Amino acid sequence: MPKFKMLRDLLVRDGVIREDQIYQPGRPPQAWLELVHKSSYVEAYCEGKLDAKAQRRIGLPWSEGLVRRTCTAVGGTILTAKLALNQGLACNTAGGTHHAFPGYGSGFCIFNDIAIAIRLLKAQNLLSTVLIVDLDVHQGDGTAWIFCHDPSVFTFSMHCAVNFPGRKQTSDLDVSLDEGTEDDEYLAKLEAHLPDLLAQVKPDLVLYDAGADPHRDDRLGKLALTDEGLYRRDRYVLETCAQARCPVACVIGGGYGKDMNALIYRHSYLHRAASEIYQKYC
Repeated sequence: MPKFKMLRDLLVRDGVIREDQIYQPGRPPQAWLELVHKSSYVEAYCEGKLDAKAQRRIGLPWSEGLVRRTCTAVGGTILTAKLALNQGLACNTAGGTHHAFPGYGSGFCIFNDIAIAIRLLKAQNLLSTVLIVDLDVHQGDGTAWIFCHDPSVFTFSMHCAVNFPGRKQTSDLDVSLDEGTEDDEYLAKLEAHLPDLLAQVKPDLVLYDAGADPHRDDRLGKLALTDEGLYRRDRYVLETCAQARCPVACVIGGGYGKDMNALIYRHSYLHRAASEIYQKYC
């Protein structure tokens, strides 16, 4: 949990961002959460009334502080998406909770911020067609399920084949990677798909889940990207979208490590790449 504030502080300290570039989200109203999630689930979670089995599936102990953080992160992704539409590129310092389903949470994910942001912006007539580029090491199963019958949202997930979740859902495009996949093979597969997807889908907005967990030192990853590989991945996604004139809203996704400072730095590659791409194209 400390990594979100630590990431923000690192970005400011290293001059990647300035204080005046930071936008503070508010807590979204319950009705916005219910654009994706069942009201009974939203109420039970927010009021601390989930049963023990449901809490174990999420994997995080309930607290009022976690409710505030969870809801604020959803607000952050909504704000990020709106800023991206206006500015061309924006990044959340949290978000990417892609394992959350309408009626339950899973895999450290409580509410699906990506899906909520898309549903809300569509309801507000701010966009019509969306491409989700999910490069977290784990398949975006909740997001895939939520949009499986929605042709206006294209879900693309590139993930480790032998990792959580055990039961995968069906995205519009799933690219499963072998355990131990390294930088060049990973990037070659990404390059084989992303430009064609942008040309095919023609999205009003790309939502990019830039999980840091494909890194070789991640405790839950099983892939073998280096620091350089993660940075190259993030820069490639952002530059390819910028060249196609597609606004990009980014969330940080998963990342798990014993060395917190190293983990925070891995998450910061997204923002470092975004700063360079923004100055070059936006």
